[in-house]
Amino acid sequence: MTFDTILNKRRGSIADRIAVRAAERPGIAVGMLLGAGLILGVAGSAGFAMTYSAHLQAKVAAQDAELATVRDGAQREINALAARLGELQAQANRLNALGERLTRVGQLQDGEFDFDQPVPTGGAGPVRDMPPGELKAGLGELEHEFASSTRQLTVLEALLFNRELDRNALPSREPIANSYITSGFGGRADPIRGGHQFHKGIDFEADVGDPVLAVADGVVSYSGARSGYGNVIEIDHGNGYVTRYAHNSRLSRRVGDLVRAGNEIAKAGSTGRSTGAHVHFEVWENGRVTNPRKFLGDRKAVRG
Repeated sequence: MTFDTILNKRRGSIADRIAVRAAERPGIAVGMLLGAGLILGVAGSAGFAMTYSAHLQAKVAAQDAELATVRDGAQREINALAARLGELQAQANRLNALGERLTRVGQLQDGEFDFDQPVPTGGAGPVRDMPPGELKAGLGELEHEFASSTRQLTVLEALLFNRELDRNALPSREPIANSYITSGFGGRADPIRGGHQFHKGIDFEADVGDPVLAVADGVVSYSGARSGYGNVIEIDHGNGYVTRYAHNSRLSRRVGDLVRAGNEIAKAGSTGRSTGAHVHFEVWENGRVTNPRKFLGDRKAVRG
């Protein structure tokens, strides 16, 4: 007899006994059937719960992946906007620097053009969230305005620079600071011998050693002693203009030196034909001496 035969007989005997018991006691049989159904129901419910849980987990994972994709896309868009903002900030810095240069060149130092202070703004509500498309459009318009302003200010800078070059080439400044005119241009009584004399320039009060200043940009064309003038320095400013500074105690520049308006070129003194320390200043235009007052404005001689 084989093992399978024995096992089958064993199963048969168990089944027979259950059938006999069920016939003898029907209530037990019903209970056994209900218990078996309950066990199968619980097992089925557990299996369904596990399947549903797995489905929810897969759905959550898919949503997380979708959110990550959306988040990455939003961050890329923010980075792109940040890059454009950086470019606009750089353009704004260039415009501020250009505006400050124009303020200096145009001598607009009254506080109206202060590029270090924010522009005051304001407005009434309500306030709403700005859509990304509207923000992009606003940045584009601002970028266009910056580019246009840069072009216009660059042209204005060139014009002001040329004007400044022209102004610096004219003898329109004073040869000594914080002084006054002691003798004017033209006919006067000679201060040494008396009688009539034609004075070729104007005299400015000075103390010995005061700095004598170039009245415009130019190149030193003469530096040395000259009869009647003492120690004299002359500057060629181009466009036919030459200025002369006489009676100096010492000369600070040599022939060929490039000087800018306001540079020191000598020390005031009383050399040559002079009664005391002062600066004798002449302007020559196309080889002819001319009255310096037409370049210096409406200054009046205090004495002469």
